[in-house]
Amino acid sequence: MNTGQAFLRTLGIPSQEVKRVGLIGAGRMGMPLVGHLAKRGFDVVVYDVDGTKKAGVEGRGARWAPTLRVLAEESEVVLVCVGYDRELRELLSKSGELGKLPQGTIVAILSTVHPRTVVEISKMAAERGVHVVDSTMCRGGRAADEGTLLAFVGGDEQVVRRLQPVLSCYSADIVHTGPIGTAQVAKAANNMVMWSCLIANHEALALAKRYGMDPEQLREALKLSSADNYVLRNWGVNTMAWAEDDMEIVQQMASERGLGLPQAGLNREICRTLKPKRFKLDEYGV
Repeated sequence: MNTGQAFLRTLGIPSQEVKRVGLIGAGRMGMPLVGHLAKRGFDVVVYDVDGTKKAGVEGRGARWAPTLRVLAEESEVVLVCVGYDRELRELLSKSGELGKLPQGTIVAILSTVHPRTVVEISKMAAERGVHVVDSTMCRGGRAADEGTLLAFVGGDEQVVRRLQPVLSCYSADIVHTGPIGTAQVAKAANNMVMWSCLIANHEALALAKRYGMDPEQLREALKLSSADNYVLRNWGVNTMAWAEDDMEIVQQMASERGLGLPQAGLNREICRTLKPKRFKLDEYGV
């Protein structure tokens, strides 16, 4: 046994490579991950409350878990990709479906939630010998399809190191942001800037169109300028599915720290009105 393996054992973390991965939530972001994991040779088992997802899961080379208990029993790492704080708490509470995960299991929370939520879940799980990290995903659905997501990961360094081969299946970039909860902070900051850019892009291109300039010509020019940004380069693909929820988390975080974020508050309201007519420049500002 080398020094690294000995250290992992003192932490209660099995030293062998991860082979069995469970994934909870085969939605827009979760389903592509199934195929990436299976193609890399992991034994993947998936659970979703929507049983119609079974065919898609099996078609991507993974097994379908009839219950969360089965998934828990067959996984060394569990990736959780559900929507909200409440769902996470229910899943991972002592009395929840995953309350009896085997000691040494690593749980990676892929969902975008309040940092406090993952910190509290981590403390409860640690009492049972289960290791929790938060591993948020950036760059959206197309990057999930391509396996080029950015993963922010918060948690114990040794646990993150063991998890890295799993994350690299679907992430082109992995950044260890620090202790548990910091990945959620990084994702909140990412979302604030992203939605600000999406709004600014709409306003700039709508103004140009009113003055008779081709918006696509301007977009190509701006990509060469100091106004360049990710959503400008990937114009037209963002569904804004989580915009309001993202900004609500930001506002909760700011309020708890006594921090006023006027632009973030305004952007939340703009996102609400923009979503049904996104990328329709003729309708923006009318």
